[in-house]
Amino acid sequence: MHWPIATLLFLVTVIGMEAFAYAAHRWVMHGFGWFLHESHHRARAGNWELNDLYAAIFAVPSIMLLLGGVQLGWWSGFTWIGAGIAAYGAIYFGFHDVIVHRRLPTRYLPKSRYMKRIVQAHRLHHVVETKAGTVSFGFLVAPRPEALKAELKRRRHAGVRAPVSSAPPTGAFAEK
Repeated sequence: MHWPIATLLFLVTVIGMEAFAYAAHRWVMHGFGWFLHESHHRARAGNWELNDLYAAIFAVPSIMLLLGGVQLGWWSGFTWIGAGIAAYGAIYFGFHDVIVHRRLPTRYLPKSRYMKRIVQAHRLHHVVETKAGTVSFGFLVAPRPEALKAELKRRRHAGVRAPVSSAPPTGAFAEK
């Protein structure tokens, strides 16, 4: 395959993955797949959550396309599509797990308007703890935070996480 066509196929796949990710997040993760994704809308205890299984599930098509295109003699375009899916997964991991949720230590602070917008949109998505009522399902493309806040207000904050209590601690961690 000529490199300009391969590059175009790769880039179209990366861009198309944002549409796929939006649909999967909205109608699978916040639909019948909520039993896995729910863990992501709760406080995490430890390094892993059930939602992490989605990374493995979504990696399977990429692995199969790469294997088929490189080793099994399938159409060579499958290699570039598989690589585009893998690239989107790496971008998603960097944005979602490292920058937004800080699952790996980093000193990065969003400075550009774009990065501030997508980080804030994702955080507004997480203020809702329930399966329904959430806003902003994209990862790299997101509505303006003002629009998302207005939508949450219109829904009368249904499912929005209660603010953290400022009451004194009790139990094992209370001062004696």
